[in-house]
Amino acid sequence: MTTIYQNPPFLLSRATVLLLSGRINFPKNRLGESIPGDEDFRIFRQMILEPTGDHPKHPGAIFKVCFHFARFSTNTNRILSLIPIPFIVAQPGFRSKTWLIGQKTGIFQGLYEWDSVEDAENYWNSFPIKLMKKRALPG
Repeated sequence: MTTIYQNPPFLLSRATVLLLSGRINFPKNRLGESIPGDEDFRIFRQMILEPTGDHPKHPGAIFKVCFHFARFSTNTNRILSLIPIPFIVAQPGFRSKTWLIGQKTGIFQGLYEWDSVEDAENYWNSFPIKLMKKRALPG
């Protein structure tokens, strides 16, 4: 990944352009939906970046990450999860993110779609993930 995508002012600028162009959407149709599994994860936010002709027709990778934050209540962490949005949407190859929270444990989960596996792998070392890792409990 080029280092420019680690630069927060650049990311904010790119996110602003995407927002002003109307490409960022926050659909409400899946809010509250439960994802079956060991933990009762419920969707509390979704963000979709409308692709351009430069994007592949379908996502090339799905990336799932879970965090249990070290401080603050679940509701406070839901609010704080708004902060990295511009840094996420501005990442190369980003397509969508769905935010979920475990109803039993309070674990936060992010489900991302990326244009390619390389884009998803690059995200793991990106500025927004580094922010989240600092706030999360180890493991």
